[in-house]
Amino acid sequence: MTEVRGDKATVEAGNGGQSLLRRQRNLLVFGLVASLLLFSWLKIKTDKVSRTRVPGSSIIYLPSGKYLKHMTFGYSGLVADIIYLWAIQYYGTYEIADRFQYLQHIFSIIAELDPKYVDPYEVGALIAIYDAHDAELAFKILDMGLEKNPDMWIFPFQAGHIAQMNLKDFEKAREYYRKAMEIPGAPPIVKRLYANASFRTMNYQEAWEMWKEVYETSEEDWVKEIAYNHLYRVKSAVDTEALRAAVNRYRGRFGRSPADLGQLARVGLIKEVPKDLDGKDYVYDPKTGEVKPARVWWKR
Repeated sequence: MTEVRGDKATVEAGNGGQSLLRRQRNLLVFGLVASLLLFSWLKIKTDKVSRTRVPGSSIIYLPSGKYLKHMTFGYSGLVADIIYLWAIQYYGTYEIADRFQYLQHIFSIIAELDPKYVDPYEVGALIAIYDAHDAELAFKILDMGLEKNPDMWIFPFQAGHIAQMNLKDFEKAREYYRKAMEIPGAPPIVKRLYANASFRTMNYQEAWEMWKEVYETSEEDWVKEIAYNHLYRVKSAVDTEALRAAVNRYRGRFGRSPADLGQLARVGLIKEVPKDLDGKDYVYDPKTGEVKPARVWWKR
């Protein structure tokens, strides 16, 4: 009899545990549904507020991501999806003139809810640079992506692309490409873009070393060809700048341009006349003092 009573007690305890789990699960689902309904109601109400009185009224009432995360009952990724889809619709509504005022706020909420969600960082930066025309905001969003995902090279890579293509700020591009290049898994093109940015900032020694490494380590002929052409460009820039400076010093000393570049060496202004990377002489015009490479740098 004792064993029977023990088995019965065990069964009752098991049923009680299952019942408790069901109640907890139902409570969780109820809480999630209630939160989503509250969120929808809040959006409907705030959308009715005149934007002429309260700019960005449909966004400013969203709580911070850290606070909102505690209200999602473990479904923060789902809520991040919902807010992201809403944001895409909101920022695509061109009739809302002030919609970019809280751009950083809305995407920081998504980042807090789901830090590993890559798309919002990328899309948020694109909205910032191409719609809001705010490059600094684009950098902030991509920096936030890198901060929360330090193993993802794509964020500094895209920031470097914006700095290079949109701002023509090659120093900033160089710094972002450097960050991307140092992250494991970054593709080879990042190193090439970094080398190019170094050249554009007149950091010739670094550009030479990077392109030389690309040339020596690449197994593809077309990449070697690109690297060689850039090496030609770097050497030509260094040599022609030095030769032009020597020509100017010659003019200052003798009151005329040298008849040829060899005269620069003969009077001791340079040790020897350099040749380009192909082994050819640089082209010199004694009338203008102009010195230039023997070929266009990107053709071999």
